[in-house]
This record gives sequence, structure tokens and C-alpha cells, in this order.
Amino acid sequence: MNSFTKHIAKTLSLPEKGVENTLALLDEGCTIPFISRYRKERTGGLDEVQITQIADMNQRLKELSKRKDTIRKTIESQGKMTPELAGRIDSCWEATELEDIYLPYKPKRRTRALVARELGLEPLAMLLLRQRETKPLEAARKFTGKENGPATAQEAIKGAQDIIAEMVAENEQSRNMVRQAYRREAFIESQVVKAKKDTDEAAKFDDYFDFEEPLRKCSSHRLLAMRRGEAEGVLRVKLTIDDDEAVARLQRHYVHGRGPCQTLVAEAVADGYKRLLQPSIETEFAALSKQKADEQAIGVFASNLRQLLLGAPLGQKRVMGIDPGFRTGCKVVCLDEQGNLLHHEAIFPHPPVNHRMQATMHLLQMMKDYGTEAIAIGNGTASRETEAFVKDVVNDGTPAKDNRPQVFVVSEDGASVYSASKLARDEFPDQDVTVRGAVSIARRLMDPLAELVKIDPKSIGVGQYQHDVDQTKLKQSLDLTVESCVNAVGVNLNTASQHLLMYVSGLGPALAKNIVDYRRENGAFTSRSQLKKVPRLGQAAFVQCAGFLRIPGARNPLDNSAVHPESYHIVEEMARDQHCTIAQLIESKELRNNIDINRYVTGETGLPTLNDIMGELEKPGRDPRTQIETFEFDPNVKEMEDLEPGMVLPGIVTNITNFGAFVDIGVHHDGLVHVSQLANRYVSDPSQVVHLHQHVKVKVVEADMRRKRISLTMKNVEQG
Repeated sequence: MNSFTKHIAKTLSLPEKGVENTLALLDEGCTIPFISRYRKERTGGLDEVQITQIADMNQRLKELSKRKDTIRKTIESQGKMTPELAGRIDSCWEATELEDIYLPYKPKRRTRALVARELGLEPLAMLLLRQRETKPLEAARKFTGKENGPATAQEAIKGAQDIIAEMVAENEQSRNMVRQAYRREAFIESQVVKAKKDTDEAAKFDDYFDFEEPLRKCSSHRLLAMRRGEAEGVLRVKLTIDDDEAVARLQRHYVHGRGPCQTLVAEAVADGYKRLLQPSIETEFAALSKQKADEQAIGVFASNLRQLLLGAPLGQKRVMGIDPGFRTGCKVVCLDEQGNLLHHEAIFPHPPVNHRMQATMHLLQMMKDYGTEAIAIGNGTASRETEAFVKDVVNDGTPAKDNRPQVFVVSEDGASVYSASKLARDEFPDQDVTVRGAVSIARRLMDPLAELVKIDPKSIGVGQYQHDVDQTKLKQSLDLTVESCVNAVGVNLNTASQHLLMYVSGLGPALAKNIVDYRRENGAFTSRSQLKKVPRLGQAAFVQCAGFLRIPGARNPLDNSAVHPESYHIVEEMARDQHCTIAQLIESKELRNNIDINRYVTGETGLPTLNDIMGELEKPGRDPRTQIETFEFDPNVKEMEDLEPGMVLPGIVTNITNFGAFVDIGVHHDGLVHVSQLANRYVSDPSQVVHLHQHVKVKVVEADMRRKRISLTMKNVEQG
């Protein structure tokens, strides 16, 4: 059994057996999506979130174990290791507690206490701490007069106090007393740097020029905003507690009675707190509060990214993509059902060029020549004007109402990043960035997941202080989110890009490239078993990836389902028992209803897997994403100047943070619905009320033209 199993199971309140098997599967190289989907019998049905928690805690414990080894070796090299100390280190599971245990033995630079110890003053310090000496100055004179020693009794006393101060600062109980004070009563304060107060860079931090609130109540976005202001040299930020009360608590702990020794010890305790202990604990809590804020911000980002990646796809249709613009015109691309570029050109329907008639004729001709079934328009500059123009062309120029292309406005966040990337250059080496950007917009409509995986998530515009959080943890979380989404939806083996295949369980950049190369050389895959012919894709990788890859139209219909090849024999047995083919079993609900899945339970296959198989036979290869919906802004509102308090407008949720949701109402600046304005009830988590790209109705509260801020509310607004 993994040595961490019991601790992980207890901490996460999970069954030991499930944790043990999950750790074993992870050690075998299995991915989290694979374990949660295809190894339910071994884990006891743990989901992705629980498995991720187990993996994260296991990694933290491994790092803690390495730290313990280093600490043991250091203390042993000093000859100070005792059985009791070794036992404490072995039984410790908290990094902070471990560092407290180690602190007195930790090699340190030449401190005042170390100098005093070198002068032989530690016995005097212990004498003072016992507080039994009535004449400490006389006792101190015994430590003077030695070569390189203290010259006077006062110097000896001062050195002894330095030793006591360090002992207090390094004592676990002292540190925990001060920590408790910080947990209960710490305030976070920020003040503007006077020299920066009236600068443009300081304006965005004006809410924090003179700010104070209890640390325990400080939300992650406020803390990150203050820390950003501090990093930019605009704010000074500190954590404070009642220092006098903290010193008094420590003195009550260390000082017993009254007398000259007690006075000297009280002075040393106060010095130890102010000079050593308080700065150390403040730094610790500053780091902990930042870490907590990072985790919350990363959680918000990951949640938003998941919603974005799992956005409703239009599917395989012929799509026209338009990257709108005024002076430079609108770049138009036409794609086939697989997203291949068929044609591109620029039209100029808007001022200053105003070739509206010519643009109309060209647009109609492209729609006819390339069989356009839907039109995707980027939501950037000139989006509203382009949408109105295109709808006029579609409605007036295509008489058959049923055959008119649907018009959609698509978020173009990150499209410019993709269009300038190496990936885009490799995909379209002969096209400029404007064509690549328009292609990205069109493909986002067809399949948001397949297109957005090509873009660094930090460029998609759904984060909260994303550049201020721990970048390693952010990347790890976002990569796991992308991997989870890709595997939840499944990937078409014959149309997926190399970049999309990279995120499939068990694959990576090298195997993804090999699959694409094999497909190019040998044509489309006709069965999952062909994957074994891909160079360097061995049995282990096949087991991990096969269930998440789909082959529409394959000879075996199970190849287009989430049924894993290792379970094909079960479905084949079911079909034989019903005297039918697998295809007939999929088509006939009556045949499936005749199946008693308990008959197929074995030592390897339990009811969780069998229930999943039956679900897949009912809807093989089903897409878990919702259906796409069209949307229209209020045609009478196009600029911030058009807004008036009390207006109720349609909008699209573009970003969700801890403090509310941003909504695009079609005026080039998103409005904020504060968390307190999301519903007619208390809301602690905005994501419980709204989701990305949700179509909502909002009421205008205020439009601040100077700061370009729009305040909105959803309270007492009936949602469609």
C-alpha cells in the first residue's frame, strides 16, 4: 500500500481501497480521464475531481517526504537527532509544522543570538529564563573578562537577551500563538505611494488608496488587486494585528512573577516579537493569503475555461467566417464541412470606403458558390455594423427562408494570438494573419473545443488576475481542464488536428503527430484497431486513448462510441444472446430492454461499466454539449451614449469572476453585474447563477462615461 494512502483517505474522506487503487493506477501511468471513465470498479466510482485531489495530495506528500529527508540529514549532521525528534518529523504531515520543528536546527546566517552563543552566553540566557536570580547583573559579571568575551555585565545581559529573543521567535508554541492572532484579527491595509497618486497608472487602483479590511474577509480579487498595485509600485500593502496585545500574550506565557530577571525576559520577548517573530509570521500569512487567492482565481479561470470549451458547437456545416473592420474592411473566408479553407477575400461595406453594393454582391456570390449554411461574425470592432449588414444581405438576397444561412456573433478573444502563432503559420503558410483570424472565428462556431485548444487559455479572456497568480499552478490547472474537456466530448480520429489529439488521454505531441502523419499517408482510419499500426503507439497508449477517439461510419459501430475496445466482447455477447447484430442492438430499444446486465457481471467487469455500456448503446458517440442558439442585441443600443438607467437589454455573459459576471450588451464595453445584483437572493458563487455565453436580460444601473464602466443588475429582471 502507498505509504500516503491512509492520510489521503482520511483527509479527503474517501474509502482507503479506492484511494489505494487510484494511486496504483496513477503510478501505472493512467490518466485521470481514463481512470474516472474506465476504471470505476477499481476506484469505487471516484470522479475526476476526487481523482485529481488524490493526485495533487499525493504529489504534495511526495514533496513533503523529500523535505523530511533533507531535514533529517541536516539535524543528524549536527548530532542533535533524538528518537523523540525523529518521531515528530515522521508523524508530521503539515509543511508549516515541519518547518517549525526544523527552525531551531536550521543553518542560518550570523545572527545576534549566534554571536552571543559563540561568546558563551547561552548559560546566562537559560539562567535569566528560569527567573530565579535576584541579582542578574552580578551573575552576568561571571561571563565578562574573558578573551573576546563581553566587556561588561550589561553587554553580557544584552547578548543573553538576544538568545532569548531568538528562542522565543523559534519556539513552536510562540509561533502558533501569533499565528492564531493573525487568523482571528489580522487586517490587510493598503496605502497609495504619494509620488504615484495622481498618475494614470495609479488610477485603476484608486479603490485601494486608503483601504483596510479584516484579512479573513478579504476576497481573492481584492487581495490580488492590492498585490498587483504593490508589484507596480503604486501601493504599499501590509498585514497588521494589535502588536501590543500580541507582545502581552507572549509575555504572559514566558514571564512569571516580578523581579529584575522577569523585566529582562519581558524585554527580550518584546524584542523577539518585533524584530523576528512578527515579520516572519506576517510574511507567512502574506504568502498563505496570496496562495489562497491564487487557488480561488485559478478555480474561477478553470471553471470559465471549461464552460467555454464545452460551448455549443454548430457541427460540420459549410461556414462563412467574417473578421469585421471599418477602414481595413471585413475579411471573409469560406470553409467546407471539415473546416478547410476554400476561399477568402475582403469586402468594404462600411465607412470610409462604403462599397456597400459591391460588398453585397460579393457576399451573395460567395454564399452561392460555396454553399454557405451559417455565418460567423467576430465580436470585435465593427461587429454590430457588420452583423446588421450581413442580416440585410441574407434576408433580402436569399428568398428561400428555409435555406437562409443562420448568422452568429462569435467571441474573437485570442483569435489574433492564434493567427500570429507558429501553429497557424504551419496550418496556413501562404495566408496572412487576417485570413487565419477569420478562419479561427468560423471554426469556433463549428466546434469551439477543437479551435480553442490551439490558443493559450490565458489569451481567451476569461481569467481573473491571471497574470498575478502562480503561473506553474495556473498552467497545470488549465492543462488538466483542457484534457478533461477534450476527453469528455471525444475526438473524431479522422478530422482532429494534431493539437487537439495532443490532449487525448495517453497521447502527447509526438504520438499526435504520428497519428496525423499516418492518416495523411494511409487515408482515413476505418477502425480503432488500426491505431496499433501508428509508429510508437504501443499497447499501453492504445488502452489509454482508444475509448476517447471516435470513427464515424466505422465498420464496427462501437468504434464511434465511448465503449472501450476492451469491452467489445461484452457487447458482442449481448448481441449474440439477443440473436442480433451490434448495429441492430444499438437501433432497437426493445432489444436493449431485454438485456439483464447482471448476467454479464464478472470479476473484471462490474455494474458501473455495464451501465456505462448500456448508456452508450442508447446514444452512441453522443455529444455532451448543448445546442447552439442565435442571439440579437437591442438594435437601438450601439454605443455607451445610448444607455439610460432602467433600460432592460439582452446580453451575453462573457466572463465570470468571484465578484460578479461581465455581460456584453453590444456597446463595445462589457457591463458588470455585481454578485449582489445577480439574483433576488444571496449569491456566494456567481457560477451557480450564470454560465459563460449564457443569454441573459439585464437592467442598466449606471453608465460611467469617464471610466468606461457600466453597472448592470439582473434583480427583478425576468429572464427569457
